[in-house]
Amino acid sequence: MTKHPAKITVFTPSFADESDSNAQNLTVKEVVSRLSPERFRILMLHDADPDTRIAALKNVELIRWRRHGNTFHCMAQCLLSHPDIYFFPREGPLDAAFLTLRSLLRLPTKLVTYVVSGGLYNGPPRPTMDRNVREADAVYGNCTYLTELIRQHWNRDAGTVYDGIDRRYFFANPDRPFSGDQKLVVLFAGSLRPYKRADIFVRNAARWPEVQFRIAGIGEEESTCRKLADEMRCRNVLFLGHLTSARLGEEMRNADLFLFPSIIEGHPQVLGQAAACGLPVVAMDLYRPEFVVHGKTGFLACSDEELSAGLDRLLQDVNLRRSFSGAAASHSRRFDWDEVTRCWEAAFEKVVADQKLFHSDRELCAQAQPR
Repeated sequence: MTKHPAKITVFTPSFADESDSNAQNLTVKEVVSRLSPERFRILMLHDADPDTRIAALKNVELIRWRRHGNTFHCMAQCLLSHPDIYFFPREGPLDAAFLTLRSLLRLPTKLVTYVVSGGLYNGPPRPTMDRNVREADAVYGNCTYLTELIRQHWNRDAGTVYDGIDRRYFFANPDRPFSGDQKLVVLFAGSLRPYKRADIFVRNAARWPEVQFRIAGIGEEESTCRKLADEMRCRNVLFLGHLTSARLGEEMRNADLFLFPSIIEGHPQVLGQAAACGLPVVAMDLYRPEFVVHGKTGFLACSDEELSAGLDRLLQDVNLRRSFSGAAASHSRRFDWDEVTRCWEAAFEKVVADQKLFHSDRELCAQAQPR
C-alpha cells in the first residue's frame, strides 16, 4: 500500500473576502483557489463574505476577523493548527506576534516571505520589511528587478514568482475599434495616495481637453485631485470611485490607453490587467515593470516629460495604439495564475523538505555522538 505524504499546512494572514481588491489579498486568493487540495491545507482570514471558490474548498479553514482581539485570536488559531508554513507576512501586529512566539517557543514553522512593496530602489527598507526578510526561511520577489534588490540589500538568495492575471475579468475586446474619429479615453486605476501621483494624470488631462480622462480609485488625494481639476477647468476628468474587478475590466476594455504616473511600486498588478485588456500603457521606468515592454506594448518613462511625450504619441497615432494593443494582450499571456500556483507549490514543498532534511541530519549527528 502506497503511503501518501501528509498535507502541508499553510497559514497566511491574508483575507479571502470576495470584495477585497487589495493586490496582496488578490494574489493569495488566486493561489489558494488553485492549490492542490490533496497536498495542502490552508488557514486564512475573512472579514466579509469569502470568495465563493475558496468557501467551497474542503482544505481551507477561514478564521473570522473580529471587532477586537484579532492578534490574540488569530495567533491562537495559528498555533493550534501547527502550520508548516507562515506565508506572505505583512507588517502588522499579527506578524510581529508570530515571529516573537516562533523565536521564544522555537516553533518549526517556516516563514516564506513574498516581497511586493516598492521603494527599495530609493531608500532603505522599512524595519518591518527588513524583519520579514531577515527572519525568513525562503524569500521571493514578484519581479526580477525586485528580486535583484532583495539580493543587494540583504545579501541572500531569493527567487522570483510573478503575479498572474485574472482572466475572468481582464481580457481583450476582439472588436475594439481603432479609428481616428472616436472620442478617446485615457484611464488611471489605483489608490489615490500621494506616491500614485494622480495629480500628474489630471495635469495631462488639462493638455488634452478633447480626450476623456477617467480615474478609478479612492484615497486621501481624491479631494486634492478634484480641486486641481476644477482649478485647471478640466471638464474632461471623471472620478469613478472604487471599482470591483469586473467593473475595472469593463472600464479597461472601453478605454484607449492606460496612464500610470506612480513612482513607488513593486510590480503593480494593474499594469498586467491593463495589458490583458489590450491597453497600451504609459508608466514610469523606476520599478522596471515586466508587464510592459517598452516600445512594443507601451512606453516606460524616466521623467514626467517622457511620460507626457509617450501619452502624446499614443493619442496622436492610431496605428501605434493598434500595434501596442495587440502586443500587450499577447505579452500578458506569460502571466498565468495556474503556472504561478505551480511555482508556489514547488516553493512550499521545498522549504518543508529542507526542514525535514535538517531534522534528519541533526538526528543522525546526535546518534553519531559518543555515549
